[in-house]
Amino acid sequence: MKSSFIALSAAVVVAVSIVGMKKPDYVKNAMETFLPAGEIERTPPTSRLVPQQQAVTVNDAKPPVFQEIKRSAKPVLDTVVTAATGSVVDESALRYFASRGDTARLQAEISRLKALYPDWVPPKDPLAVPPNADTQLEAMWQLYSQARYAEVRKAIAERQVSEPAWKPPADLIDRLNIAEARMRLINASDLKQYDTVVRIGSETPSLLTCSEVDVLWRVAEAFFQTDKAQRATDAYAYILTNCDNTAERLATVQKAAALLPSRNVEDLLSKEKTAPDGTMEFDSIRDDLARRFVAEANADGKIVVAPQYLSRVERLAETGGLASDALLLGWYYLPRGNMENAEKWFRTARDKEDTASASQGLALTLIDRNDQLAAEDTMYRWRDDSKDAKAVYLAATANLLALDPPGPISADVLKRIAAEVIKSRDASTAQQFGWYARALNQPQTALQWFKTALTWKLDDEPSAYGLAVTYLQLEDLKGLAEIQRLWAGRSARIAKVGEVEEPLKTKGRQLPAPEGTVAVTQARPATVADETVERPASDIVLARPRAAVSARRGCKSTINPQTLAPEAALTRGWCLMDLNRPLEAAAAFEVGLLGSSAKTREDAAYGQSLAYLRAGLAGKAAVAAVKAPQNRKRALELQQSILADKAVAAFDGGRPRETILVLDQLKQLGPERTDLLSLRGYAYLKLKRYADARRVFEALAAIGNRDGQRGLGILYQIFNDKD
Repeated sequence: MKSSFIALSAAVVVAVSIVGMKKPDYVKNAMETFLPAGEIERTPPTSRLVPQQQAVTVNDAKPPVFQEIKRSAKPVLDTVVTAATGSVVDESALRYFASRGDTARLQAEISRLKALYPDWVPPKDPLAVPPNADTQLEAMWQLYSQARYAEVRKAIAERQVSEPAWKPPADLIDRLNIAEARMRLINASDLKQYDTVVRIGSETPSLLTCSEVDVLWRVAEAFFQTDKAQRATDAYAYILTNCDNTAERLATVQKAAALLPSRNVEDLLSKEKTAPDGTMEFDSIRDDLARRFVAEANADGKIVVAPQYLSRVERLAETGGLASDALLLGWYYLPRGNMENAEKWFRTARDKEDTASASQGLALTLIDRNDQLAAEDTMYRWRDDSKDAKAVYLAATANLLALDPPGPISADVLKRIAAEVIKSRDASTAQQFGWYARALNQPQTALQWFKTALTWKLDDEPSAYGLAVTYLQLEDLKGLAEIQRLWAGRSARIAKVGEVEEPLKTKGRQLPAPEGTVAVTQARPATVADETVERPASDIVLARPRAAVSARRGCKSTINPQTLAPEAALTRGWCLMDLNRPLEAAAAFEVGLLGSSAKTREDAAYGQSLAYLRAGLAGKAAVAAVKAPQNRKRALELQQSILADKAVAAFDGGRPRETILVLDQLKQLGPERTDLLSLRGYAYLKLKRYADARRVFEALAAIGNRDGQRGLGILYQIFNDKD
């Protein structure tokens, strides 16, 4: 209801207040329902609580302040009636409305006077009531009806000067006080002076009735804006409990839904009435309310939407033509880990309207189930739509290149990924291009990509490590020495490249990002992280037999290991391991197992187990490890490495619970390595065990580990992201 309407209807404030209430003791009004008890006690009564003959002097700059009457067990109205008994009934307003032919206001005035003076008998023919003989008072009422309150005050003052014995009707003063209070309240509300709104409301309880719904709305908003959400809810509830105007009741729910949390709005909806035709009065806005509840939950991941509202939005998404409904559902299910439903609704939205938001959501679900090629294709069109879209696209490309073993990628797709990586100067995907090239036995190409990644990100240790092992593969000892010099004291594994003890398999590969990063889910697109997570090494540093070290030049050609003697096959197996050709090495070690020497068979079984681990075949590695007896140290190392590989494989396969179980087994064999501790943290993240994840990441961050710092950043993003 607009304030102009309030001004036009000002003449019947008190009268309609009485009629609008269901009970005659309207003085016990909304103040007792939703204003603080202390404010009620401080509320001064209006003039209807004092004898009518109270005078107003010329010097009164403000409406008169009336004596406060304390509340008692007996209704205040009884006191009013008792005080009013025997008093002369002021019929000036009655005569004025009758003279104007305003039957609505006339009837309201009759109702008001009967409530105040039970013994008063209204005229049989109100329209026949003679006009006011007092033309000056008539003019004052006319000014009042036109909301010209200052002029009314001026006219009263001037008449009191010219006629000192004349006293204005108490009814006129009462109405004038209330009208001016309403104007001050509305002005304070428009200026967002919410404390003032609450104060004026508490001082003028007669404004807080069904005839002043606009004032009640403003007071409710003031409560909410002054951090009194429950008081605001009570104000809206007062309207729905006591007021009958259908349009105003509907507007009340709409206004409440725009401010209050969904749980408070649901409380208000419980006050819904059934229409004569059997329909519910708020049915017309329930669809919009359901949408609003889901949108609110998308902004705050802690909110859980009631099933009936989710079902309503799902019905709208299925039967309506709006892609936005399906998008709401997709972004609701995505951060809550329900990938199946999220993908369904993102696809529905994309079928109706292919937008960046729908494609982003779909790509994130595809990344989660490791369909990186489809994710890249989904986001390619929208890669430049926003920073978030670019981040999701680059995450998909990095994960696509990081697949282990590498998946088939067409030349066209590789070309467009490379162009986009160069355009975006994205070090993460450039690094993955390096590992991808190494997996395809293209060391020169890998070298260029690792160098490019380091150019864009000087502190990218995985790219520096990739550069080091590629220099070693190409036998560029000068390049290897230079990269080791640059990273001296900053990376232990780079320093060890080329030594007899070297990592079991290439490190620096990328994990499918845990929850809270681009590789899994987000509450809404604005929270996508810009970095991916470095793959923790699934191996431990294992020493091969010194006697088996061979020159790399001796195994570059391809031969059938069956033509070699067991000892020669063993030597060739280690050589092939140096060239990162694990499956060929495994075949050579198989021949080595035929050796007559127990030492040869032990080394061959050990080497074959390592080869299968490097190839990602943990099951075969476990079988190979028992083909010949191993000493206690080697057996322990192999068991640890196999379990570590299983943990990584379980995580890659989207089985975080299994990851934790395997890591627990591994922990029983010895202290937990830093990279596997990081893996444990990300597994906890996927399981939404945030307290456990935080404990792990804090321990890692305390020693300067980057994965620990990233993990803490993801946790902060999950709980504090308001973008």
